[in-house]
Amino acid sequence: MSGVTVKDSATRAGTRPVTTPASRMAALARAELTLLGRSRSTLIAAVFIPLVLPVCLASVVDDMDVEDVGLSVGLVLLPAAIGFSLLFGVYSALAAIYTARREELVLKRLRTGELRDAEILGGAALPVVATGLVQSLVLVAGSTVLLDVPAPRAPHLAVLGLLSGLVMCAALAAVTAAVTRTVESAQVTTMPMVLLSMMGSGVTVPLEMLPDRLAAVCELLPLSSVIILIRGGWTGDLSAYEALGALATALAWTVVAVFAVRRWFRWEPRR
Repeated sequence: MSGVTVKDSATRAGTRPVTTPASRMAALARAELTLLGRSRSTLIAAVFIPLVLPVCLASVVDDMDVEDVGLSVGLVLLPAAIGFSLLFGVYSALAAIYTARREELVLKRLRTGELRDAEILGGAALPVVATGLVQSLVLVAGSTVLLDVPAPRAPHLAVLGLLSGLVMCAALAAVTAAVTRTVESAQVTTMPMVLLSMMGSGVTVPLEMLPDRLAAVCELLPLSSVIILIRGGWTGDLSAYEALGALATALAWTVVAVFAVRRWFRWEPRR
């Protein structure tokens, strides 16, 4: 009996082996990672676009007087690059993935098994979120070498900003998928969030360079809190009050997004 495993005993007894939420999500994530590798369009949007956009933005930042607000080109491009990764590599890509799996009846079939709703959405998001995390680390390393970005003075703020951004963008992607009819239309439904973040969240133009009233409004946008925390992690100029305010904003958007997903997310194809 020593060579008989618990799984073998359970199988002979006609019972199913015990699974955990972590094991179920891991299995779903492995399957999703395989599908992600087969989708060229999603892979390009998730991996290559966030790496190319900061290069295109470099010439624009060079023409800005960022030194007047205590920043450098590197301290503008690094948070911008991570912002592009969150917008295109996580938010846009995951919204398209959720929509595709729903229209293919994958989500509906998964709900008939052991997986719970949160496990289905979380497992499907894991490969994209992991890709966004690795991509952000690569961007940090590249910026340190190519743009002479110094070591972060408050690394805990940068870590909080990145992690909160990953979770928030994944939740917002599920909300967007709820109102998206087809995979093709995901390019349209994600555009408001992408354009608004690029123009008003400090991705292309630092909030420090905007008028005070406009900057105060833009700070309430979803991605603004992430950019503020990441940039503050490198400059070290962010006070405890400002850091808590940015973290609270990111948390508020995440909570609202989770509530919206639980209330309005659709598991069957939209007709």
